[in-house]
Amino acid sequence: MVAIGFSRAATNPFILRYNRLIYPTSHYYISQRLKLHYTDWGNPGAPLLILIHGGKDHCRSWDWVAERLRDDWHVVAPDLRGHGDSAWAPDGNYASNAFIYDIAQLVQNLSADKKVRIVAHSLGGAMALRYAGLYPDKVEKLVAIEGLRPLSPPDKASEEKPSLDRLRDWIETKQKNAARGTKCYSNFDEAYQRMKAANQQLSDEQVRHLTWHALNRNEDGSYSWKFDYHLNALSPIDLSSDVLHDLWGAITCPTWLMWGENSWASSPESDGRLSHFRNAEVIAYENAGHWLHHDQFDSFVSDLNKILP
Repeated sequence: MVAIGFSRAATNPFILRYNRLIYPTSHYYISQRLKLHYTDWGNPGAPLLILIHGGKDHCRSWDWVAERLRDDWHVVAPDLRGHGDSAWAPDGNYASNAFIYDIAQLVQNLSADKKVRIVAHSLGGAMALRYAGLYPDKVEKLVAIEGLRPLSPPDKASEEKPSLDRLRDWIETKQKNAARGTKCYSNFDEAYQRMKAANQQLSDEQVRHLTWHALNRNEDGSYSWKFDYHLNALSPIDLSSDVLHDLWGAITCPTWLMWGENSWASSPESDGRLSHFRNAEVIAYENAGHWLHHDQFDSFVSDLNKILP
């Protein structure tokens, strides 16, 4: 828990509303010897809905969505390894197969005998799509928010780079990360301003909430981001486009590919990636960027209420 010098109850809207506690409970599970965290919003008798965040984000990014859906679903939101309150990989390496394994372990722990519904963003969306392709019998419905790769021309250029060059770039980035270490802020407001500057489309309430749950308080009183700084250098060796397309084609459940029209990502329909899916639909959001579930929250939740049942 992060202490930042003022009352949590006075500033956080998720403590008490309408005289009932709606703050989620924290739980842990083990995956490849790592202790990984997830929040549980209750209602265990309802169908399971897993919300998976994106890179350098955390599970509390879903709080607004979870609050709106918790009456109809058993909402669970994990922190990916190296993120939030989950453990960092000891070697600082984050390959896609490790993230997929973690999702498989979570599903096995929570819903071994029943299909699950998944809503996932960015990195989480990419991993959820791969999981659904590997285990199509485990997923009832899937919503991927800008979770396709390559996401943008720079990603495609990187994929086409010779393997040895990609490996050298990865080593150099890892060395720079290790030398730089974790960025520290002397007080909460410094971190808040950094988050606000990087996400100018978010409201002050959103920025404060996201920053609050993104920080650790250090022994010297400073603050630092919870995510592992080695996440800046994901594995240089990943699935080829052909294998990735085969995985997408193996997904059997209804799938929705959401895209923000103001995002740096391209449209899955216009760039041809939609054609690799058996049963997928693109939903585009006007006046929304990569975090479309924040930018167009009401429309996003309205669509989920139509999609998920």
